[in-house]
Amino acid sequence: MESGFRSGGRAVVMQTARPSVSQRAAPLVAHLIEDAAALRVHVERPAEGYTLVDAGVACPGGLEAGLRIAEICMGGLGRVNLVPTPSLSRWPWSLTVHSADPVLACLGSQYAGWSLSHGEGESAYYALGSGPGRALARREPLFEELAYSDSAEAAVLVLEVDERPPAPLIDKILRDCGVVPEGLTLILTPTRSLAGTVQIVARVLEVALHKVHELGFPLERIADGMGCAPLPPPAPSFLDAMGRTNDAIIYGGTVQLYVTGSDTDAQELAEKLPSSASRDYGMPFAEVFGAVKGDFYAIDPMLFSPARVTVTALESGHSYGAGMLDDELVARSFG
Repeated sequence: MESGFRSGGRAVVMQTARPSVSQRAAPLVAHLIEDAAALRVHVERPAEGYTLVDAGVACPGGLEAGLRIAEICMGGLGRVNLVPTPSLSRWPWSLTVHSADPVLACLGSQYAGWSLSHGEGESAYYALGSGPGRALARREPLFEELAYSDSAEAAVLVLEVDERPPAPLIDKILRDCGVVPEGLTLILTPTRSLAGTVQIVARVLEVALHKVHELGFPLERIADGMGCAPLPPPAPSFLDAMGRTNDAIIYGGTVQLYVTGSDTDAQELAEKLPSSASRDYGMPFAEVFGAVKGDFYAIDPMLFSPARVTVTALESGHSYGAGMLDDELVARSFG
């Protein structure tokens, strides 16, 4: 993608001695399993030998489970909290997200970028894998740009699905991650569940960084960042749940990024980053999805970004804001 930020191909993020997202997530996974009864999640070990955590399929799960799973998704490099909503008066609680290493935590771990599928037709299984296991498998070109690979004896993936993966797909995950069955944990968080709602909305910072990447802004110039988005009520149908969780970010999300470089670049990034820069802005996401007859790829990818952004240029200390919260559209979506 062409960009005014630089010429030539995408910049490569070259850093050394990066933390292992899998190793940092391992104790969080252990605590989730240890506290399963209190968190209302179910843990089992299927015949294949891996560990399956059900956080909303056949058990209730809940907000606290979602908070913990969101931090697992960020590879132990992020913090996710529930706080009173600062701006949207009808929705009293929001999620705040911050990371010690936002690019690695969000794009190298949390991003749902690993396409996992098995079978064809109506019986086909499809899921997008997120979490630290992605950095072990490195099946996405993004990891070449991040110049990051991970090494660990245990892998964890979060899948936004309501049924367990088939055995052949488990075998593929094990091969790609390079772990034995006993070292694999899969966490299921259906979008319509409370835990699923939390862990999706907790991607508000990740959504911003993904758009930063799509805009061609050098990822190595992202020094820090934080995000906030209102917590929607869960919905009984997948479509409504998907709509509400997306709208929480698209029309109710706020992100602040701290970047190196010129004021001009910081201002340009701020102007391009909000969801209002998209041609599909202005309707609840479920309506946008319906208008394209369920063809997800027909939606303008620039829509997937926070409603309001502030970009601070560290050298000058100047900040540039763009976009706005839309309480009315959030209310239409949340019901």
